[in-house]
Amino acid sequence: MPPLPANRGPQGPSTTDKLKMGAMMGGTVGVIIGFIFGTVNIFRYGAGTNGIMRTLGQYMAGSGATFGFFMGIGSVIRTDASPIAAEAFARAQRRPLIMAAHQAYRPRGK
Repeated sequence: MPPLPANRGPQGPSTTDKLKMGAMMGGTVGVIIGFIFGTVNIFRYGAGTNGIMRTLGQYMAGSGATFGFFMGIGSVIRTDASPIAAEAFARAQRRPLIMAAHQAYRPRGK
């Protein structure tokens, strides 16, 4: 693997990384919501012919997949930044520039 060019500055996560991160976060939240919603429905209406574990697993998998899909797409759309925002981010990552005090602000007398 060739080395990276020396002039390359700090880079943020790629769009694919953001998609995966959003899908993982959404999937996790969806599985938790599916667990809660499935448990309530099993208590309320019974498990049916599939049994408790399969019914609960279907709720969790369906909710996790749906919410993960939409959260992944939403995170990609959200991070599609304008060039102005990208330039502001790059400017914020630079080292601070310390300016010398102006001559008028120095004490007089010596």
